[in-house]
Amino acid sequence: MKKRWIIVLGMTVMTILGLGVKFYMDGEKLNKEMMNVVYSDEAKEVFNDDIKLIDTKAFTKEGLIQSYEVDKESIEPNPMGGIIVALVINKDPALKLTYTLKKNNEELKSGGASISKELTKQLGLLNGYK
Repeated sequence: MKKRWIIVLGMTVMTILGLGVKFYMDGEKLNKEMMNVVYSDEAKEVFNDDIKLIDTKAFTKEGLIQSYEVDKESIEPNPMGGIIVALVINKDPALKLTYTLKKNNEELKSGGASISKELTKQLGLLNGYK
């Protein structure tokens, strides 16, 4: 009887460990896939196009936005689908654009975007509102 309980307990522990490893591996696979999408040329094109809508002179001497980099720590799955990612503008952590990237008919598109308060001020998007 005691031997049977030890076997059952051992099998239960093995099952729990196996499930834990599976969930961990699935998470790692998802993270790798999200990284591949966010750092793809297609995503760079989406980022550049959207930034030029916000700052028409972006990436020129006259524009406020000169560069951006992906905030690697911000990349996460969106519960409604897609990937949430933040871009740090001009290497200033106070200047951020946060995007939702989605595949739409096999084409990568940006969904909603959020502009940090400081970037909004610097771009003059508030039109005098505080």
